[in-house]
Amino acid sequence: MSSAPSRPSPIPPAPRVGRTLLAAAALVLIGAFFLRPALAGGWLWDDETEVTENRILRDPAGLASIWLAPAGPDYFPLKTSVQWLEWRAWGANPAGYHAASLALHLASALLIWRLLRRLGVRWGWLGGLLFAVHPLTVESVAWAAELKNTLSLPLLLLALDAWLDFDADGRTPAHARSVLLFTAALLAKSSVVMLPLILLLHAWWRRGRITRRDLVAAAPFFVVALGLGLVTVRFQQHVAIGGWTIAAGGPLTRMARAGWALGFYFVKAVIPTGLSPLYLPTVLSPTPALCGSLAGLLLLAGASWWRRATWGRHLLFGLGFFVFNLLPVIGLLKMSYMRYSWVADHFAYIAVIGITGLAAAGFSAWATQSPRIAAVAAAILVAGLGGGSLAYAAVFHDSASLWTYALDRDPASWAAQSNLGRAEVQAGAVAEGIAHYRASLALRPELAETHNNLGYALFLVGRSDDAMAELRAALRLDPAYADAHSNLGNALARAGDVAGAIREQAEAIRLRPGFADAEVNLGNALTQAGRVPEALTHYQEAVRLQPDFAPAHFNWGVALVQAGRLPEACAQFEAAAQAAPADARTWNQWGAALAQSGRLAEAEARFARAVALAPRLAAAEANLGSVLLQENRPAEAIAHYEAALRIDPSLTPVRRNLEFARQRAAGR
Repeated sequence: MSSAPSRPSPIPPAPRVGRTLLAAAALVLIGAFFLRPALAGGWLWDDETEVTENRILRDPAGLASIWLAPAGPDYFPLKTSVQWLEWRAWGANPAGYHAASLALHLASALLIWRLLRRLGVRWGWLGGLLFAVHPLTVESVAWAAELKNTLSLPLLLLALDAWLDFDADGRTPAHARSVLLFTAALLAKSSVVMLPLILLLHAWWRRGRITRRDLVAAAPFFVVALGLGLVTVRFQQHVAIGGWTIAAGGPLTRMARAGWALGFYFVKAVIPTGLSPLYLPTVLSPTPALCGSLAGLLLLAGASWWRRATWGRHLLFGLGFFVFNLLPVIGLLKMSYMRYSWVADHFAYIAVIGITGLAAAGFSAWATQSPRIAAVAAAILVAGLGGGSLAYAAVFHDSASLWTYALDRDPASWAAQSNLGRAEVQAGAVAEGIAHYRASLALRPELAETHNNLGYALFLVGRSDDAMAELRAALRLDPAYADAHSNLGNALARAGDVAGAIREQAEAIRLRPGFADAEVNLGNALTQAGRVPEALTHYQEAVRLQPDFAPAHFNWGVALVQAGRLPEACAQFEAAAQAAPADARTWNQWGAALAQSGRLAEAEARFARAVALAPRLAAAEANLGSVLLQENRPAEAIAHYEAALRIDPSLTPVRRNLEFARQRAAGR
């Protein structure tokens, strides 16, 4: 068309400060109301790797390593630095991490409101609110590991805000501020990499063309994006993906999959139903619904280009924002997550702003003709999206509820079966976990990780031969699988093959230096072999690697008792109790070491604590009875001996002690 492009809508006058504060408070409160179940959520999927088992977060000097010697699957040092600070603020309590993610998400919603107002959208507040309550954003807020999303977005939005300042007056400080904020956003998560294209899209939307000045101003953004983008690609290809096989296919296959992914995300952004924490790869099969969604997106883009002189230019701006921000995550490049699925809700976290912004612009136009009807329709839309988010956020309460929900949606998901199996094992429902692992292997028998997890679960229920068969299957599939070597070592130790156990644990440590669990397991095997001095060095190394690792302190204490070094053993049991205060076994062993040292009153307190924590722990009841008997309190001792025998009638020494206590009580 030859007609000149229309000018963007003028920026609405700024509302009064009081009204602005009330509107901001309303946005935050409404968003928090619909997303509040996320605050009660626990650790999910890779949250343990990201947070609770991440050694670098525990290291007081870890900040330097985060930036200069990264050990994780990605180089997002700003995100990890924030997690390092969070660990000092709330440790292993997930509530603090969820609250921080929710706060960042709501801050982004406020910034979206500001940006939309600056772009001339009168109902910009609605655009921010729609983003805040959109179900497609729930996963990023409720999953602690996705801090990278909720942290990178406000930095990206601030970079855009600074760019608008520069675009308005050409001042260098605003430009420099925008570049720095964009760099910070990239250091939180590289999915913001498409900002340079968004800046050029904005220039075209605002002026109808992209000038040389626009290209020069955007050049630093392209340089930063290219540099840190290549760093991310390198980490993904050589660290995150590692030895996994991701059958991405050739260029044509990837292009086709990318197209289907765009259609998929467009439908989920416009009609966010049927969401899942883990979509099957077949979700991108060219079904009529998916073909229709992609065709609809293309037709809308085509019609917008045809009418780009008027309303079409605004649609192209919003759709362009949506599509550009999806380009890095639609399968054109391999990503580690694509081992499980080609699409994920958290991939669309930034892109959905393009759709909510268009919705706000549409309601703004509607309100000029029918303000009351537009307001009612907007309220209904917010309520509908919010209700969906409220229900979906509750799914992220814990691993069991999350993966049960995923399986209800996709029973053929091997990953959901495996993850639910792990959740069941961690909750103590080992038999149920074994069933889910077997179901996962029926779907994907070639996965070493699932064989390893099944072997570990079988080991927990005492089926050592079956466990070793699964662990050896895992090692046939992946000979360098350190976890499988360590678990096999534990099974061999239980079967009496101590030499084999020592060999497997040493191999696990060789394959993964800094493997604290294997250091403890090697120490246990050496202790079992009577090589206590060697064992002590491995417990010490495990504690050096992970200072608050309760199993390392506990087993170190047990070995020190065996070596007759009781004061040092008590110190290790104390450290174990501080790291895991609910572990009755630690309190019981600590009490035994104190009793052997003649510190009976202190031993009594530890045994009493163990009994309170685990009323079914017969050893603690018996030990408490023995201390009370030594303190010449036979009547109290009798009660605890009887309790121990009710729990385990086979304890012959306890029965003898009970008879002695009764004789002592009768003779008083």
